[in-house]
Amino acid sequence: MENFWDYSVWGGVNLIAVLLISLILANVLKKAIRPLQASLIPTSVLGGMLLLVLSAVYKAVAKQELFDTAFFGGNGTTNLEIITYHTLALGFIATTFKSSGGKLTKKRTGEIFNTGVTTVSTYLMQGILGILITLIAAMAVPGFFKAAGILLPFGYGQGTGQALNYGGIFENEYGFTGGKSFGLSVAALGFLSASLGGVVYLSILKRKGKITTALGADKAVRSEEIQGANEIPMQESMDKMTVQIALVIMAYLIAFGLMFGLGTLLPGMRSVIFGFNFLLGVLSATLVKTALRGLRKIRLVKKEYVNNFLMTRVSNFFFDLMVVAGVAAIRLSVLENYWVILLIMGVVGLVSTFIYNHFVAKMLFPEYTEEQFLMMYGMLTGTASTGIILLREMDPDFESPASDNMVYQNFPAIVFGFPMMLLATLAPKRPWLVFIILIAFFLVMNVILFRKWVFAFLKTKLSGKFDKLMKVDSGSGGSTAEAPASESAGYSWSVQAPDAAEAKVPLAEQAEAMAETPETADIPAEEAPEGPTSEDPQEAP
Repeated sequence: MENFWDYSVWGGVNLIAVLLISLILANVLKKAIRPLQASLIPTSVLGGMLLLVLSAVYKAVAKQELFDTAFFGGNGTTNLEIITYHTLALGFIATTFKSSGGKLTKKRTGEIFNTGVTTVSTYLMQGILGILITLIAAMAVPGFFKAAGILLPFGYGQGTGQALNYGGIFENEYGFTGGKSFGLSVAALGFLSASLGGVVYLSILKRKGKITTALGADKAVRSEEIQGANEIPMQESMDKMTVQIALVIMAYLIAFGLMFGLGTLLPGMRSVIFGFNFLLGVLSATLVKTALRGLRKIRLVKKEYVNNFLMTRVSNFFFDLMVVAGVAAIRLSVLENYWVILLIMGVVGLVSTFIYNHFVAKMLFPEYTEEQFLMMYGMLTGTASTGIILLREMDPDFESPASDNMVYQNFPAIVFGFPMMLLATLAPKRPWLVFIILIAFFLVMNVILFRKWVFAFLKTKLSGKFDKLMKVDSGSGGSTAEAPASESAGYSWSVQAPDAAEAKVPLAEQAEAMAETPETADIPAEEAPEGPTSEDPQEAP
């Protein structure tokens, strides 16, 4: 056994302590410096940047990575990446455990579905633009990793955890030197984009008089949120917060079992499977949540174990730790040749995400356009917490449905977004093919998203062609002796007088009607009546 005073024993504790201290220091700076508070930069991002600057200064002086010193156990940089990896899944699991509330109306279900589709469409757009940038960059910079641009949607749309996961896959399996730091840098630029774009848009809304709330307004917590009806007591033989953490860890252990089993069955995809730790974590949390609900129905469990307020605190803790560790883990030295490409990707990601999401919010969410846009833009350039930060400035009490849209859109987003995660692993091998597939996928998702207008357009076009056909047929003197081309499909359009209704009659029914009244069959075409004498279209000649 090692001595208790050795750094190998204290290295991990020291690392966690420094991360949490940086969060406290960043929070103090935000409270004390008004421009920082107005910038809307998340405290966790600011804390990570403080550590990043400290690490850069230390390396310039001591010629050594700060987090790889003996004080942090000699492998602190690796441990920062491990913390980022695990806290991503733990945060998603805690979020999944929260109850979804009451039954949704058809309108609300449609809005949530559209929010999920918007999320995936934005991922695809970011992926298309990102991989296009790096494909062009690879032509100018020999040896540059062509598929690096696919990290844009993971860094902007999903945050530091997924950017690290896929950057690690590209670095370890496909030789992308600095892939992890590249992905984490994209994520950091995403947070800056969320802050910059959010501040600009909020300033515009304030000038228009649409925002009257003060920055940083606090909302009192009600006792009902902490202790709901029929929930386990706050303090008993086991603390209520401990129960929440235990449920999260239990679900994550189940997720590890699933990943281990799948990795054993598919050894060639082990890195991809373990990169989806957050996805399998969500699945495991759903299974545990369903099991608890079943046990309550058969009265084996009589109290509600999950508390939304406390579970939100747990998820926020993990996400804060994820972001500060992810930003601190960036190694600036390996990115010295990539800064121009990173900045171009950052600017393109900011502008395209801003314009696309504002357009979607205006078209599909007219009743709360600004709230929906702020939430989506913040989430799709940073994380869910960034989206909440921006939304709170416009809707401090969360009275609009935008916050619920963000929570419940995860299921359609995961269903539609899963193919893109698989495509990301194909990108290093076939970047141009993935680029083309992403474009096609993006078009399909937008047809689904704007299905109302697409179907209306198609209906109008088809109706216009039919009206044109009717006018041409009517101009022939009302004779039905020369059948339109649609007869080949088994239907004949019988032309009526201008005031009569149009009728579409199967040829078989017309033949049967003519067989019953053979005397009408001998009437010459020029003597045939101009239209039917009955309201029943089957009696038309």
